Amino acid sequence: MAAAAAGAPMASSSGLDLGKIVPPAGFRRAVPSAAALRGRSASGSRGLAFSVPSSNGAAAQSSLSDSEKKGPVVMEIPLEDIRRPLMRTRANDPSKVQELMDSIRVIGLQVPIDVLEVDGVYYGFSGCHRYEAHQRLGLPTIRCKVRRGTKETLRHHMR
Repeated sequence: MAAAAAGAPMASSSGLDLGKIVPPAGFRRAVPSAAALRGRSASGSRGLAFSVPSSNGAAAQSSLSDSEKKGPVVMEIPLEDIRRPLMRTRANDPSKVQELMDSIRVIGLQVPIDVLEVDGVYYGFSGCHRYEAHQRLGLPTIRCKVRRGTKETLRHHMR
């Protein structure tokens, strides 16, 4: 404001050149180092982790070990490896399944299904329409948000 008070013209917001904005002193851009990308120090033994697209456009399983995973993990799981323990009380809406099939064919699955993993076995309790769309499309895998649980957690879901 001192410049404006001294008679210098004020720039309007439409006349600002955002390309000439200079960051304040001490500002650092967040650019990860190669060691940070590997998740270890430079002397760490694990290599760089990356994902490869799957048959339906989703990222493949990550290379983190179980001890490094915290919370849900998104990964591709073969449809045949997912148990669907609840008996169906109603059929899926055929028009919704068809809409999902059309969408998955064009852009891939956008929202992973939720899966509970107990002792290495995957249980699916939701995502019925997405699961059926994958089956009908003949896709071998589906992207899942996997949460680890105990047998007690599984019993709770089965009630």
